[in-house]
Amino acid sequence: MIGMLEGRVEAIDSDAALIMAGGIGFEARMPSADLSALHAGQEVKVFTSLNVSQDAITLFGFLAQASKRMFMQLQKVSGIGPKVALSLLSTLSPDKLARAVADGDAAALAKAPGLGKKGAQKIILELKGSIDLTQIEGKPSTAAARADTGTLQVVEGLISLGWRAQDAEDAVRKACADNDIATPLAGDEVPRVLKLALAALDRGR
Repeated sequence: MIGMLEGRVEAIDSDAALIMAGGIGFEARMPSADLSALHAGQEVKVFTSLNVSQDAITLFGFLAQASKRMFMQLQKVSGIGPKVALSLLSTLSPDKLARAVADGDAAALAKAPGLGKKGAQKIILELKGSIDLTQIEGKPSTAAARADTGTLQVVEGLISLGWRAQDAEDAVRKACADNDIATPLAGDEVPRVLKLALAALDRGR
């Protein structure tokens, strides 16, 4: 079982990343948010799950343990396979997905391509009460926060000021995009991005 890869990103396409580890190139299918946080040449640690079916052997990868845990839990639901689980994690971050299950929000889950309302209701029925929100919420969990230490510093700074992890991560991502600030975030950009993200969050109160 391949549980984790640590190496260099060689290439990225629409649904997978090619990661060189130990002289071997591993193709890992990943959530869209994780892929958008990667770039060629980046050193990265990816938590993985190997799926073996009659048609193929597929490696799925995640930049956060929370994403991998959620990916595994989703597949405990009857009728939910790895493709739909990955689609869900490309649509909702782990903490938002866990919250949707806890709140019985089938509409939020049904936004994932390939799922549908009945599938969303089945996930809620079978997983509600079994997902530990404390393991997912309250800490940086998205790809952007895990991909570089600069972003992580800003997100943790916002969390220390009382903002939820997902709100902090969204604000940092938007601040970088709106101000043409490159990621991974350089150390000297941390104070600027923190100020921009904090201002955006305050405006949204």
